[in-house]
Amino acid sequence: MDAKPSARRSFLSRLGAAAAAFGAGAGVAQAQPATAPFTPPRHQDDEWLAQMPGKHRVVIDATLPGSAGSAVLYAGNLFNTNKSAYGLADHDLAIVIVMRHNATPFAFNDALWAKYGKALSTVLDFTDPKTKEAPSTNLYNAKGYGLTLTNLGTTISSVTDRGAVIAICDLATHFASSGIARATNGKADDIYADFKANTLPNSRFVSAGVNAVTRAQEMGYTLIYAG
Repeated sequence: MDAKPSARRSFLSRLGAAAAAFGAGAGVAQAQPATAPFTPPRHQDDEWLAQMPGKHRVVIDATLPGSAGSAVLYAGNLFNTNKSAYGLADHDLAIVIVMRHNATPFAFNDALWAKYGKALSTVLDFTDPKTKEAPSTNLYNAKGYGLTLTNLGTTISSVTDRGAVIAICDLATHFASSGIARATNGKADDIYADFKANTLPNSRFVSAGVNAVTRAQEMGYTLIYAG
């Protein structure tokens, strides 16, 4: 009489254990594999960013006339404090200053500003703090302005001579050329050619400043936004 209920309980126990084992196995089978980390593709136009030497990489983004000066100041501060506080040499830092939007004209030399300074002053709403007139030189590469400009006396050449690279927004350069052409009744292509011929040392054109800023971060550069 007792054998059958006992056998039945034994069968049900085995059935329950099998069901539990199946459920556990099903849970393992349904687990999703870990998602691979995103790896951005590399493009030949951006390889110069990867090839810059340096233990620390920084990209400084400048968009406005005042922030162009601030970006230069920040670059100088990086060189100086990494030397004084960490004992690093200039070549230990890879610093890229992106001049884009309304900061773009400050990536060009005095000859360009002598020719188009009046038009640029109008477009940028930027004047020489000493004369209150349109600049005839690139003021962020001039000495003697001290605290009157946002670079606080740190010149562009003082940081490019130490290895900083200026990335010039080609898109904004075309836009500026078109604006100057309308203001002067000139030809945009001729004005653009003047821009191309009058870049500052240790600078290079990039398709757009926004591309340089984002690609640099994909390559491990730390972003400083200058405004």
